[in-house]
Parts: sequence; structure tokens; C-alpha cells
Amino acid sequence: MGSNTSKFPFTVARLRKLEAPAKGRVYHYDTRTSGLCVCVTHKGTKTYYLYKKVNGRPQRIRLGVFPGMPLDTARMVAEKMLGDVAMGADPAEERRARREVMTFAELFAWYMDHHSRPHKKTWRVDQQQYDRYLKKRWAGRKINTIRKRDAQALHTKIGADHGHYAANRLRALVHTVFNQAIDKGLCEGPNPTQGVKKFTEKKRDRFLDGEELKRFFLALDEEPSDKVRDYLKVALFTGARRTNVLEMQWEEIDFATHLWRIPDTKTGEPLVVPLTQQALDVLTQRREYADGSPWVFPGVGKTGHLTDPTRIWKRVLRRAGLENLRLHDLRRTLGSWQAMTGASLHVIGKSLGHKQTSTTEIYARLQTDPIRESVDKATAAMLEAANGKGADHGDE
Repeated sequence: MGSNTSKFPFTVARLRKLEAPAKGRVYHYDTRTSGLCVCVTHKGTKTYYLYKKVNGRPQRIRLGVFPGMPLDTARMVAEKMLGDVAMGADPAEERRARREVMTFAELFAWYMDHHSRPHKKTWRVDQQQYDRYLKKRWAGRKINTIRKRDAQALHTKIGADHGHYAANRLRALVHTVFNQAIDKGLCEGPNPTQGVKKFTEKKRDRFLDGEELKRFFLALDEEPSDKVRDYLKVALFTGARRTNVLEMQWEEIDFATHLWRIPDTKTGEPLVVPLTQQALDVLTQRREYADGSPWVFPGVGKTGHLTDPTRIWKRVLRRAGLENLRLHDLRRTLGSWQAMTGASLHVIGKSLGHKQTSTTEIYARLQTDPIRESVDKATAAMLEAANGKGADHGDE
């Protein structure tokens, strides 16, 4: 044994008394636990290591720093590691593998490049969800440290702060990200969202009634941004999805036949939207000063078109005195008024581009409301007649 090593039975008192060398480092080996040693540097730092031959090669594996790691703990960890080595494990290789594991930020970037952008029309929503809810919480975490309890805590927190709908959409995104990673061999299962139950969602049925529509149009008339004002009107008059209206191009509009041909929608299929005279009036006026842009609603960003009217949307709502209204509710408003004016669910579904009939069923109540009101009035009249109220029967 060299002058920079020694052997003795470790005790806390002996380890505390170990002196720092003038330079370099010195190793002291425990005679009670095979391979356990403490390295003392010239700065006085004392670090536990396990010295052991693994697959014929000597390895010195760091365990922790004394006195932060108690001696009893160091012995327990060393003995467990010796047992693992006896069973064929390679602790150093496992630690290297752990260091090479992706962070969640790296995994999400991979997901966006290889799955979301190439295959999803709504890829921007994925990025927005990450930036809003995941970046600060999980960006720097190794993906193999994210467990079900973390996914559950995130789901609960977002549900409490931002609502059940937002929490469920985020859970779905995280579920997809990890499923893609597991499928491509970037991480091992199980998916941390497995077993995290979605919140029960109440189907949203918010739309603008007659009185609210008056306030909404008055607020639009006062909106200084003609681009956003026209965008909101076209969104209402066509009932098209937000992204499709934002990405509307002049080449898609046939002014002769009054049709808008959307080449690609959320359902993955093209859609032909009949344009009402109100929508045509807005588009015709915009075409007069299109200024050569291919986009109906041009923007200054990378996309070339308007991308996020949320800030001005909120300004319009404040001016109109409207609450609890989302941009998507303009689409629902058209469908609701179609239902109230007698359109069938099939026609409503076709006009809004619904692929599943269940999506359109929310409008069934509005179809039956006028009927129910009429039956209620007739029933009340019959009961009044039966009870002799309001009727003149004359003298008997």
C-alpha cells in the first residue's frame, strides 16, 4: 500500500480526524466493508467511493460526501452495490447511461421536430402548451425521473388553476410525447400519465344570444384594427375553425360561386364552405387593398399571416361587456343560430366540418327549445281552461 493510502475500521470519529494532504489526495480504506474508501483532497473534502473490479476492470464509484452522507448509509449503499455487481450489474455504466438520458426539454424538441410539426395541423398549440405549462416545471428534468406522481400533481395543479379542459388537453399532450419516446426507444415505460384519470368535462355550450350580438357588433365597429375586425366577422359568418380563418388565402376563395375551398382541415380532409353575402362583403372590401399578399389576413411574423388575435379579442370583449367568451364560441354561435332557425343536425355538422356526429349533438337542445316552449304554452293554456282560470263560463 502506497503512502497515499491507509486501511482501518471506519468510525465517525476517525473520519472526522482525517487530515488533508499538503497536495493531491489520499485514500483510506475501510476494513469492515470491502471496497469502501474515503478520498481526502488537499482542500479537506472527504468523499466516499466504492473500489471494485467490474468485468475484470477496476472501478472507483462515487457514493457521496462525508459527513453529509452518514457512515452507516455509505456502508449500506456500498453493500447493495456489491450485491448488484455480483449479479452482473455495472454501476459505472449505469451512471453513464443516466447522465446521457434526455431532459424533457430535449425530448419535447425531438417530439416537435419528428412528430408534431410534420403530422399535426395544431402543432402550434402543442408548443404553446409546453411554453405555458411545462417549460418552467419540467424542462431541465431527466425524462426517467418523471413518474406518475409528477404527472398526477401537474394534472391536479393545472385543473385547479386553469380548468379541467386545459388540464385534460395537457395530459393528452404529455401522454403522446412519452408514447412517441417509448415507441422510438428513447425511454422506457411505463408512460407517466398512465393511470392519471382525466377530469370529467362539461360540454361547453356558450354562444352569443341576440342581445349579446348587438353589443358584439357595436364593439367591432369601434375596433381600430380593420384586420382583426374583419377576421372576427369572417370567423363568425363562416363558422370555420380559428386556424383555417387565420390561414385563409385569396386563391382559396371563388368569388363567382361564393365558395371557400379549405385544402386541409383539422380532420385531415378538405372542406368547401359556402360564403354568405355578409362574409363576401367583408372579403370583397379586403381584396381591394390586399397589396399583393397571398393571405387574407396578413401578418408581420414568420408565417406571413395573422397568428394570435387573443389580445385584441379581449379588448373587444371588454368594450362589449361580454364575459366567458372564447374565440371558438364564434363557431358555436353560428351552429347555435342554425339550430334555432330550424337547420338539421346533419346540415349543421356539414357546414361546420364535423367528422363525428357526436360533436354536433350539442345543438340538438337548441332545436327542441322552440318546440318545448310551444308545448309548455299549450299545456299551461289547457290547465288554465281545466281549472276555469281566465275563462268566462257564464251563469249556470
